[in-house]
This record gives sequence, structure tokens and C-alpha cells, in this order.
Amino acid sequence: MTPADSPLLDSLLSANPLLKRVASNPQYELQIIYTQINRDAQNRPTFTPHTYHLNPQQYFNPASLVKLPVVALSLEKLNDLHNPALTRRTIMATGTAYRCQNSVPFAAPADSDRTATVGNYIKRMLLVSDNVAYNRLYEFLGQRSLNQRLQELGYPNARITRRFAPCDTTANRHTNPISFHTTQGDTLYKQPAQYNPVTYRSPLGRVLKGRAHQAGGRIIPTPYDFTTANHLPLPDITAILQSILFPESVPALQRLRLTQTDYAFLRRCLHATPHESGFQLYTPARYFDAYKKYLYYGRNPDTPQQSTLRIYNIVGMSHGFLADVAYFADSLHQSEFMLSAVLYVNKNGIINDGTYEYDTIGQPFLVQLGRQIQQYEAQRPRQHRPNLTEFFAPEPIR
Repeated sequence: MTPADSPLLDSLLSANPLLKRVASNPQYELQIIYTQINRDAQNRPTFTPHTYHLNPQQYFNPASLVKLPVVALSLEKLNDLHNPALTRRTIMATGTAYRCQNSVPFAAPADSDRTATVGNYIKRMLLVSDNVAYNRLYEFLGQRSLNQRLQELGYPNARITRRFAPCDTTANRHTNPISFHTTQGDTLYKQPAQYNPVTYRSPLGRVLKGRAHQAGGRIIPTPYDFTTANHLPLPDITAILQSILFPESVPALQRLRLTQTDYAFLRRCLHATPHESGFQLYTPARYFDAYKKYLYYGRNPDTPQQSTLRIYNIVGMSHGFLADVAYFADSLHQSEFMLSAVLYVNKNGIINDGTYEYDTIGQPFLVQLGRQIQQYEAQRPRQHRPNLTEFFAPEPIR
């Protein structure tokens, strides 16, 4: 069932000409969830969602949004192994056992930032949206276990079924053997190659997008088939982000089996810029502050970060779909809110040709959307202003 549009959100979109132009045009397939957060006298939050064109029957490619559940479930799996020697800093090796698999052999940590560990893979995924790191943790989880856990957590329509690599459906059901080692090379844990006998398909049935698609360097005059692709509805990824930032606010069955240290690590990685993270791989200038902050900053390398505004988020950009799912904490105005948005910017209707309107339509829209909501929230009356100390406390990424 498609929820009715929020009058408040509709009025906020209509007040800005750019927002109104995109929001009123169905070709952009816009979906938004704006969640107001109100605190009580004990600083306990309640969440009130406002939606616009939210449609569970309208497919969008989640792209890198799937990285958030994968990083969280990877930390959870380490905890579930109940081996004190296995942590996010333990050296991880990846073998091969099927086609379309790549190995990462054991290597002693000459450079701790480059060492293959669950923690470093998570940093790469959340700081700059690294696809290879995602593949390694997808393989660590295994396709079947990953999706079964999503169902257990209350996301029956979620499907994470693909690596970010040119692997076919069968190859993605096969995942690599994994092992963890001491710095001397002794094996602490060994996981055999895994195979999922079940073919996951979209809960929407057959999903075709576009009027044509590019493959092998030529244009094929038929739509692109997303039926067996990753599927992560906007309410689901929004709820997952909320469960990481505010675990006590979600039902017990939806809470991840994470430690307080795990939560603090994920939070830090979700808001830090590549440079302020201290992660040596991301010191080059090409990893600018707004590298993956689409809402409000718009991935503009010349936009400086505001010290009084922290954005905890995950983004996606692929096949013409552009998405950002974020929590905003504003210490200057003592305000906070969540904002999730996805739109489709593919004017020529060809999937995989690399010609999308990300820079001319998508990013400018997300910038204006984030700023419009932030400005409204800055002056919205509240009975109790939030204590945002936990979201601004200094916390180095270790």
C-alpha cells in the first residue's frame, strides 16, 4: 500500500523552485522520507516520518546503500563466532573456489591501514564507498546467511544478492573460503566456501528499467533486467541506519548483536570525512570532504564542511539512480532529523551507458533538499532541545 504524501513535506518541496520542478516530474521517480525527531525531558527520542511519493512497488537500484547492512552484519558475525581472538583488527585472508572470485592472501601488517581486516574493509566502504571492500565482506557473510539475517531483522523484502563485479547470478551464489590469522600466520578461524542453492528474485516480480541498455560496448534495444539484482526499499535502509544510531529506539528483534564499541566505530565511520578519519589511504586530494555527502554538500569538492553540522549517512549512485540516507545533527541550532531520498536521472533511458544527469539534476536537487529541511528544522519549535553530545564527542577511528 502506497502511503499518502505528507502535507508538510509537500509544502517544503513546493517552496523551492528547483525542488518543486523535480518533485512534480514523474520521470525522476522521486521518493523521500523525512523523519522528525523529538526528545523528552530525559533526552529520549521519538521518530515521526513524513513521506513523499514513497512507493514500495517502484524499484530503484540501491547501489552502495547495501554496504550499510553488510558492514553491520559483518561486525555482528564476528561477535557471534565467540572467539576473543577474532576482532575487526584480525588479519583476514580470502581464497578462491569458483569462477568470478578473487583472492586476498595472508599478509603480515606492514601497513596497518592496508592490512586486510574487517575493520579496514568497513572504513573503506563507509568513508569512500569502496566496492572491492564490499565484495570481501559479502563473501565473508555468504549470500544465504546475509539474506536470512535480514529477514530475521524484519526486512522481508530486502535482497542483497550481488557483488559489485561482473559476476552472473550463479557465481554470486558461490562465496569464497575465508580465514583469519595471527600476525605470525597461525590460523584462528577457517570458513569454507559457501553456496546458496536458492535463487533470490525481486519481491516485485520481473523488474525491467530503461528503453535500452549497453553491454559489451554496444547498445541493446531492450530494457535492463534488475529481477535478480540487489533490492533494498527506502524504509528498510532508513530503519537500518536508525537501528545503528539509536539502537534502543527500534524493537528488540530489530536490534543488531553489536557491542557499544561496535556502534561507536560505525558511527565514527558514518560521519567522518576521508581526511579527518586519519586513514592513510585517503589523504590524497581527490578524497575531498564532501566525497559521499550528497544531501546538503552535493559532492562538491570546493564546499567546506561545517563544524557545527554532522551528517551520518550512506549513499548510492549507479544506473542513473542517486540516493542518500542520512541523520543530521546540528549543534548550532540544537536540531536533528533523518532524511532519505532517491531519484532517477536518466534522460536518454539507456542503462549502463554512463550518461546520467547526476551533476546537473541529481546532486543539485539533493543539496537543496538537505538545506531546505535543515533550515526548517533549525527554526522548528521543540518542547525539549536535544542533547547532541554523543554525536559531537571526539572519537578517533581505530
